[in-house]
Amino acid sequence: MKLPATFTDLGLIEYGAAWDLQEHLFNRIIAQKKAGLAQTDNFLLFCEHPHVYTLGKSGAESNLLLNAIQLQAKDAAFFRTNRGGDITYHGPGQIVGYPILNLEVMVSGAREYIEKMEEAIILTLGRYDIKSERLGGATGVWLDTDKPGRTRKICAIGVRTSHWVSMHGFAFNVNTDLQYFNYINPCGFTDKAVTSLSAELGRPVEINEVKSLLAEQLALVFGLELNSVLPSSLNESIL
Repeated sequence: MKLPATFTDLGLIEYGAAWDLQEHLFNRIIAQKKAGLAQTDNFLLFCEHPHVYTLGKSGAESNLLLNAIQLQAKDAAFFRTNRGGDITYHGPGQIVGYPILNLEVMVSGAREYIEKMEEAIILTLGRYDIKSERLGGATGVWLDTDKPGRTRKICAIGVRTSHWVSMHGFAFNVNTDLQYFNYINPCGFTDKAVTSLSAELGRPVEINEVKSLLAEQLALVFGLELNSVLPSSLNESIL
């Protein structure tokens, strides 16, 4: 039986506001679990962010290659976060996904959870005839992992889990301005490149089409029945 989940596309939203919303929903599910509810809420949020660099709790700030003045000049923000992983970039043209799920009824552990996210991205890229895969020793989705010097990442993943509930998630480059990755060591790597769906196809991509395909694949791999709501309705439901 599929598990119901609330799906919403928040559109372009400041990183801090999206983080606050995640924390609220994350804590809501944990409270439901502690109360012994037979079925908890589940949420899948999509959004895009204005230019921002985020650093995972185990990351090194030295992987950000800009100082505060240079960040301001690039119209970019910087956040230290409570997710795993190192540093990454978010910006317009990138699908950022935040699955806030009760994992206890979906997976056997955090590794399987991450692999299912990776699988949904891999399946979505396959719809565009792009072969992608996992890279040993690293999270995310990659291209040409067997070709040293050509290996490149198209989707980064960094999560937080507690009480078998997830937050944070993935960043899938669709029409992303890849120039912004030049100002960091993405995910701590200095020897691997970053790419996007539009760069691989050689043309801009309709991002709403990709969102629709990706939501479909995430629902498939996690066994979810997505119920779409408007962002305003989501905000009203949690007040």
